[in-house]
Amino acid sequence: MLPAQIAVKSKADRGYELIDGVQDTAVKSTSIDLSPGMTSREAFKIIGLACLNQIIGNHQPVIQGHPEGVHQMRVGLRRLRAAMSVFSHLLHDAQTAAIKAELKWLAGELAPARELDVLVQRVVAPVEHRHVRWDGIPAVSRALAGKRKTALTRAQKTIVSARFRTLCIDAVAWLETGQWTNPSDDLVRDQGNVVVEVFAVEHLNRRRRKVCKRGKALAQLDATQRHRLRIQVKKLRYAVEFFASLYLGKRALRRRERFLPALECLQDGLGDLNDIAVHEDRMTEMADQGRQSNQNRVFAAGVLAGREDARLEVVMKAATAAYEKLIKVKPFWQ
Repeated sequence: MLPAQIAVKSKADRGYELIDGVQDTAVKSTSIDLSPGMTSREAFKIIGLACLNQIIGNHQPVIQGHPEGVHQMRVGLRRLRAAMSVFSHLLHDAQTAAIKAELKWLAGELAPARELDVLVQRVVAPVEHRHVRWDGIPAVSRALAGKRKTALTRAQKTIVSARFRTLCIDAVAWLETGQWTNPSDDLVRDQGNVVVEVFAVEHLNRRRRKVCKRGKALAQLDATQRHRLRIQVKKLRYAVEFFASLYLGKRALRRRERFLPALECLQDGLGDLNDIAVHEDRMTEMADQGRQSNQNRVFAAGVLAGREDARLEVVMKAATAAYEKLIKVKPFWQ
């Protein structure tokens, strides 16, 4: 008996992809269509299924070893986990807790492959492309390539595992007919029956206030605090995308055209700051590992860490400017 794997593409879709030569390409997120008047419970199901579609849709790209497939599967995971945070007041059952734990496991299995891919592409590759002849750069490159390959193999093994297949099947069943869809608690049931546009306004306002409050002292935050702010910005960004279809008036669209780019710019800046911290840690770890055996590699790792640290001031200014721009933009949902 062959193991079952949920697929999100029809035979016709796969056939057209073969004709067009685009099979096994990474699947990105798609717009979510919510209708005014639907309940919050109905909205979460639509959002959750869209996120799960992105996760499952990148099954083959990850197996094929495409870095973008790993990245987009992680994006789908983050979006689904963010949706669960947005609608957490509806999700208090044991079944949801089990799904949440498995999603966290999957995210952890994929993370090293993506982190090393970013490190190689953004830190090491530019130095190599400029033909900088620092002693030790080839050794650093080889060591990272080995770690990257190992991390990708780990991600591929995860995706073909029975645990992943079970997670996909369980997640679909949970979204369609899970315990959360028919709660026994009267308060939870009533909250799920709130129309989505009423809930969306309250939630988006709360998320925005958190970002505005935490971002005031951005330049004084340490790496851990910046990471927390980045998570809040990311949750606001995903919530904005989840609920965007509810606000299609001319004024709302004009405001959204200003609000979303400003939010994306802040998220990118905070992401870059986080990458700098992660890359410095990776380079320091690599230097410590080679201290006794390869002094050239230690020197090169130190240089690369220094290059990342030198970017900090410029990136911080850009992120601060993005924050200042964001707080001046009127929310499009009001």
